[in-house]
Amino acid sequence: MSAAKYRDIRVGGCLSATLEERAHGVRVLRPTQALQAYPPRLTDRLEHWAHEAPDRIFVAKREKGGDWRTITYAQMLDRAKAVGQALVQRDLGVDRPIVILSDNDLEHLTLTLAAMWVGVPCTPISSAYSLLSQDHAKLRHIVATVSPGLIFASGAAYERAIDAVAGKDVGIVLTEGSLQGHEVTLFDELLHTRCGPGAAAAHAKVGPDTIVKFLFTSGSTKQPKGVVNTHRMLCSNLQMIRQTFAFLEDEPPVLVDWLPWNHTFGGNHNVGITLYNGGTLYIDEGRPTAAGIGETLRNLREISPTIYFNVPRGFEEIASAMDHDTAVRESLFKRVKAFMFSGAGLSQAVWDKLDAHGERTVGERVRMMTGLGMT
Repeated sequence: MSAAKYRDIRVGGCLSATLEERAHGVRVLRPTQALQAYPPRLTDRLEHWAHEAPDRIFVAKREKGGDWRTITYAQMLDRAKAVGQALVQRDLGVDRPIVILSDNDLEHLTLTLAAMWVGVPCTPISSAYSLLSQDHAKLRHIVATVSPGLIFASGAAYERAIDAVAGKDVGIVLTEGSLQGHEVTLFDELLHTRCGPGAAAAHAKVGPDTIVKFLFTSGSTKQPKGVVNTHRMLCSNLQMIRQTFAFLEDEPPVLVDWLPWNHTFGGNHNVGITLYNGGTLYIDEGRPTAAGIGETLRNLREISPTIYFNVPRGFEEIASAMDHDTAVRESLFKRVKAFMFSGAGLSQAVWDKLDAHGERTVGERVRMMTGLGMT
């Protein structure tokens, strides 16, 4: 049997490593290639691409009418500076961070980058803790742990959750609507803040060890646990990824991605890959379920990613759809360099089906990668 043909991609790094023998049979492998220089702040990459490729789309999301609403790198830098100025005026910081209750959205990403710009930590929280939970126990625990000075949500659907956790000293920002009993600032007001010296002064103080996020574990064992993420941690990790998957340097990556930003896979790895390498992220509102995969398939018919991430169930649904959906199959395989899954094991049957679709469509297989994303 002849060897399978895989789509050629440039993988960096080196294959040589040192081996350290430790007690109890532990072995540690370390690559001999050194980690190259990386920026002190992740927002330095936003500033870089805003000057190098100002009109390139950084992020996009479908409007209710079906058209893509887009934000370029230059536009996002301007948005981050304006909202950053508004945050500086609210006395926020490590002891009064921002809690984000909403799903992936353009305003969510803008607020996150604005907070990074001026050195205010964010805590993105699963929307299920707000919208599905009846007692809001996990939400109460997280909010009590971080003591936010500002809570952001996408609309009045979060009213019950906000009532359950927000004290009178906590500011509330919504993308639209109002909340009974709470003074609400609309996100557009932050966005139209006039930039002043405050944001610039705060940005100048941000460094490698400035906290970017308090990211919480899923709470599968007892309560969710908060983990500190700094600029140095994120930038060094993204530089490591860039050296390991060198094809990310060859062309700006294009992602079609639904993975939630309250997890490290979606919020740090995938958003980070996009920003660090000057790529474009199309926010996918689909889900890896029989009911939710339709929106993902719609997006994949229209946008051809250069690298594609999902959980095993998502790959299973897509592989099955491609049995009869030629448009999805041709668009997905058009220029994708690699697939990557995490969260569980991918069955051999699904893996084989993806390989068969690749061979049928473009005459070669696409490499599948996996990893464990540690919060």
